[in-house]
Amino acid sequence: MAEKHEETLEMEEDTQKGKFLTFSIGKEVYAIEIKFVTEIIGIQPITEVPELPAYVKGIINLRGKIIPVMDVRLRFKKKPMEYNDRTCIIVVEVKGISIGLIVDNVSEVLSIADDDIVPPPDMNKGTENKYIKAIGKVEKEVKLILDCEKLMNDNDVEAISQIA
Repeated sequence: MAEKHEETLEMEEDTQKGKFLTFSIGKEVYAIEIKFVTEIIGIQPITEVPELPAYVKGIINLRGKIIPVMDVRLRFKKKPMEYNDRTCIIVVEVKGISIGLIVDNVSEVLSIADDDIVPPPDMNKGTENKYIKAIGKVEKEVKLILDCEKLMNDNDVEAISQIA
């Protein structure tokens, strides 16, 4: 029975391999591995929680589950923007915790072949680059592939896991 379960997991991972959800923050298009994505929802009422970093906007109640939400725009030190009908929350599972990522809009799910994924350029490993895991080449465009596990540092995860 356990072997069958492992096979199912491997098959699921295979179908998700090379698949990325793309979204935009301003003019940049980012991508995250689909395996981290639980669901995509519209913007919801957010309850603020004191003493969290400014980019953690607060928590939402998603069908009875409390989920912390982070504004990716603020995480990347970009200018805040009013949420609108295109603003979405991408719910991801990272390090066993569900987190909502507020993005300007969700684009599509893309397949990017391993050959078209390259490491990011080494530019003194600045703060913005620490979130970039790789760069995907799609036709004449590039998609910045984010490292979901680095969007939250350990202090954030600890603070959030206490409220979630």
